[in-house]
Amino acid sequence: MNKVLSGAEEAVAAIPDGASIMIGGFGLCGIPENLIRALHARGARRLTVISNNAGVDGFGVGILLAAKQIAKIVATYLGDNAEFERQIRSGELEAEVVPQGTFAERIRAGGAGIGGFYTPTGVGTVVAEGKETRVIGGREYLLELPLRADFAFVKAFRGDRLGNLVYRKTARNFNPVMATAAAVTIAEVEQLVEPGQIDPDVVVTPGIFVTHIVQGEAYEKRIERRTTRPRESAA
Repeated sequence: MNKVLSGAEEAVAAIPDGASIMIGGFGLCGIPENLIRALHARGARRLTVISNNAGVDGFGVGILLAAKQIAKIVATYLGDNAEFERQIRSGELEAEVVPQGTFAERIRAGGAGIGGFYTPTGVGTVVAEGKETRVIGGREYLLELPLRADFAFVKAFRGDRLGNLVYRKTARNFNPVMATAAAVTIAEVEQLVEPGQIDPDVVVTPGIFVTHIVQGEAYEKRIERRTTRPRESAA
């Protein structure tokens, strides 16, 4: 089965207003840039976005935020985006902040068909508000429910026409687990190859989880740099 579409524009053409979308990436790494740009151009609104972070101003999920296409975001880290802060303060945007490990496990549970799990993370904090708790072995745990979405946008380094995917180093991040937890998974790849050109032993996401695949282009591949103060002795 050839799952290849003509491009990102065709891939997002059926995404309606109000859809929920998982978007892979961690910081600026492993982001499905072409799919995000195409969704922005399409103009779908009232979206629920499930992503590790809210992007930065003018890049990644930040593009959708600036266009006010997102009604709710479920994420683990929400800094580095002035527009996000403005929309939260003005009440234009709803946000659910989830501890990062819990976030990953909720998505994994969604893909695995697990109805929920207990974790000690967040006990005694605002994360626990409204959640069922249980004492196991003398320790208190929270019940966390799985995360699933209508669509998942994932970014891979290489993929074949059947949807088998290979990721490159830290760009792997949340992409593989998100690919399993959506009704429709759209994969964006840097290199599109023929079936048989990927060693089965290195496939991370099997094609059974991928609905469509598109060839990406014009990646910015931004790099996060640590900035520190110079040592006093060197000043």
